[in-house]
Amino acid sequence: MHPAVASKEAQIVELCRAHHVLWLDLFGSATGDGFDPKSSDADFLVEFDDSPEANSFADYFDLKYGLESLLGRPVDLVMPSAVRNPVLLAAIARQRIPLYGA
Repeated sequence: MHPAVASKEAQIVELCRAHHVLWLDLFGSATGDGFDPKSSDADFLVEFDDSPEANSFADYFDLKYGLESLLGRPVDLVMPSAVRNPVLLAAIARQRIPLYGA
């Protein structure tokens, strides 16, 4: 995991707790040597709680904008149900680094 993300892990956990996240994994270039601190975004796989007190729409965007502000870069939040391409699923599975699990 790139230090740009690793150094913010405690704050990422707090964002997850605040926004009804069940689990959050990092994937993509920030998991390896391909991360460019000047131009790379950060990719996360996320699953939200579906309890009545959760608001998945608000939680999704609040988490996305919170992560972007914290990391100082664009963030892609991907929900597993949205990934249908088996090649992409396999690539994500190989790269995943768990950051939060409720």
